[in-house]
Amino acid sequence: MKLLGNLLWLILGGFISGILWLLAGLFWCLTIIGLPIGVQCVKFASLSFAPFGKEVVYSDSAVSFLVNVVWFLFSGMELALVNFVIGALLCLTVVGIPFGKQFFKIAKLALAPFGASVV
Repeated sequence: MKLLGNLLWLILGGFISGILWLLAGLFWCLTIIGLPIGVQCVKFASLSFAPFGKEVVYSDSAVSFLVNVVWFLFSGMELALVNFVIGALLCLTVVGIPFGKQFFKIAKLALAPFGASVV
């Protein structure tokens, strides 16, 4: 069932979300300081390409808070907004609700990805 969900996910907007995460990662990798942020974006792009059967676990630390603030200002808000809008559009239909919930999960991740890990 996860395979079917992930295939439909790619068709219904998951491909766009994954590409945006990859582009954000490439943008951050242009500088040496942004390299760790870019690597994290590429990790989360894999979640964005196939989210069914995966969970996101959050933890707290002072360093991740500071990086999340920088991330939010330069990339996080845009990624969260795109994922939220696609999720809201999918939730207009009963069939799209599970896919919309996955987009909301990724939108939350886009707001504060550092200190989070995919399980």
